[in-house]
Order: sequence, then C-alpha cells, then structure tokens
Amino acid sequence: QVQLVESGGGLVQAGGSLRLSCRASGSISRIVRMGWYRQAPGKQRELVAVVINGSPNYADSVRGRFTISRDNDENTVYLQMNSLKPEDTAVYYCNAHIEANMLRSYWGQGTQVTVSS
Repeated sequence: QVQLVESGGGLVQAGGSLRLSCRASGSISRIVRMGWYRQAPGKQRELVAVVINGSPNYADSVRGRFTISRDNDENTVYLQMNSLKPEDTAVYYCNAHIEANMLRSYWGQGTQVTVSS
C-alpha cells in the first residue's frame, strides 16, 4: 500500500513564505514523477509544479516565486513558496506516479494554504 503524506500548509500574510513537504511510503519500486497541484474554491484542480526526469516544471502563475525540489533518498518532494499572494489560496495536493505492483497515480490528502491580504 502506497501513501502520500503532506505537511506544511497554514495561514500566512501576503508576501510571506511557506514550505510544503510530501513523503511517499509503502511498497515502492520506482517513483516516476512527483509534483504539486492546487484547487481553489469553485475552480478546477491545476498543476503548480512537477519534477520529471529531474527537471522542474512550473505553472506560469508561480514561476519565479515557487521552487520544487525532490529528495530521492527520502521519497519526498518539497514546494518552497515565496512572495505568496492571496490568489495562491487553495488546497494543495501532492501527486506522484509510482510503480508498486503497477504504475499508477497517487494523491495526498491535501493541505490548506491561506494567504491573507
């Protein structure tokens, strides 16, 4: 059984910073990709940042403010969020494509990020 456990959300003022982390555990053979999505109230879930083959990719709305990094030894992905804006308020979800018995996509439980103006 594979699980993704997130931490690091919270309430911060505009211009502040937060760091999210997500650790994968269980019977993992290989992690193909790890990344972060977010979903604001009334909106669709959207990609924030993802690491594929060691290369980070960012949504235009966060590029230059957010940094994604991955610790392969710890099966953990981080999202450093700087210069936060009220429009960054959302539930942030970790996503990973993991090969256990088969390759499939897994989601974390979500962590709330609220940025006040």
